[in-house]
Amino acid sequence: MKKVVTCSQMKLLDHGTIHNMHVPSLVLMERAALATAEEIRKYLEKKNGSGNLKKERILTVCGSGNNGGDGIAIARLLHLAGYPVDLYLAGNHTSFTEEMNIQWQAAKNYQVSIVNNCRFSEYTTIVDALFGVGLSRELSGKYQALAEKINASGIPVLAVDIPSGIHAGTGQVMGTAIRATETVTFAYRKLGISLYPGSVYAGHIQVKDVGIYGASEGVFSLDNKDVSWLPVRDPAGNKGTFGKILLIAGSRNMSGAAYFSSKAALLSGAGMVRILTDESNRIILQQQFPEAMLSVYEPSMSPDELSEIVRKAMDWADVVAVGPGLSTSKTAENLLQTVLTFRQSKPIVIDADALNLLAKRKDLQAQCDAACILTPHLGEMSRLAECTISDLKVHPQKFMDIFYNNCPCTLIMKDARTWIRTADGSFFLNLTGNNGMATAGSGDVLCGVVAGLLGQGMNPSKAAPFAVWLHGLAGDQAASAKGARSMKATDILSGLEAQLQKMDSQN
Repeated sequence: MKKVVTCSQMKLLDHGTIHNMHVPSLVLMERAALATAEEIRKYLEKKNGSGNLKKERILTVCGSGNNGGDGIAIARLLHLAGYPVDLYLAGNHTSFTEEMNIQWQAAKNYQVSIVNNCRFSEYTTIVDALFGVGLSRELSGKYQALAEKINASGIPVLAVDIPSGIHAGTGQVMGTAIRATETVTFAYRKLGISLYPGSVYAGHIQVKDVGIYGASEGVFSLDNKDVSWLPVRDPAGNKGTFGKILLIAGSRNMSGAAYFSSKAALLSGAGMVRILTDESNRIILQQQFPEAMLSVYEPSMSPDELSEIVRKAMDWADVVAVGPGLSTSKTAENLLQTVLTFRQSKPIVIDADALNLLAKRKDLQAQCDAACILTPHLGEMSRLAECTISDLKVHPQKFMDIFYNNCPCTLIMKDARTWIRTADGSFFLNLTGNNGMATAGSGDVLCGVVAGLLGQGMNPSKAAPFAVWLHGLAGDQAASAKGARSMKATDILSGLEAQLQKMDSQN
């Protein structure tokens, strides 16, 4: 796992390194500059080949704060390495920080070229060191005009720590922002370049070690090292060993959701899957997915008759998932109520239509606990948390915490960047996936992946973030094979199969 931090958390880490560990701020600045200059060298070599580097002309645009100090140090290092580089000070001398002033004097002593006016057409690369993570106001006046000119120039931009104009905590554009080809950020990835639209403005992101450690707060994100979370397969296991999953899914004319969720559960490694669905789906699912067992109900059945069918199926299962394509009918409500009333501590995944039913029933919310995983998209979450979608986008952690107080479960809040809040209070932000996953059936696949991992014995606090990460990787695999625009849920299933095969070969 890796940490993603906010501006305030990064400031505390900076302060602790300087004042508690006694590493001077200028040492940290020099390490940041060295790391960035090295990335610029690599970028230019990739762009031109090692023989043409001196044909480049680099402009470093600096503000008055410590981000500007980083930029001046970068310009000095590039100058000393023989690169044609000019330094443009966009900030004011009167606003210099102590570190910025020292770097400015050093640049003059080393005779770094300083320009008062710049014609962007003369340069091949721009280094953005205008504002760092501490920006709290919108870019305006000369800074807004400068950012707009840089964007209009079409010249590749390398941003130092974060593109100027992007809010480090929310990823929002502060009036306007510089669009970078690449961003070199220090110590930890920043939340603002992990969320949209900040992620788009940041381009390719490199996280460089500069000597700042010990983040105890922040948001987790999974990476390739976390493949080890995947449950180990028992070579002597049988189909019961790897989990029996009950999918209560599908209603009349909605068999697809049952198919996608149940197939994803089986592909994720579950040993057995049973679909409990409307009688009208029987023939379709038997023909489409013969590997799954089937139990059916008639919508005309009484609550007691429905309850008996559900309880019998639940007695068989290790894990229950309810909701994909279920509808919000009275029958569906009775199914959900039975699941939560007679669950006997079994892990439960609540998805799609079941979430909308849950939003109406506070009494059922109170029956959820740490073994329950809810998978709402923003619209469903806004109904559950009784807030606006805008509230959720700006303050996701706050409203997920508030909802947890009424419904103490693990939450997967699906969006372009999916948030996960586990029952122990940890937050994860998923960084895999792509816009091709905004397609019918994609959420049903995720529901099945979560259930399949739970069935193999994964703890809900690990199953939720791992399932979202794996689902995103499957989507990336599908986009690579089919193109994001043309992806379908069936392609994500194929991507899931390929990713798990790759992971098993690594373990």
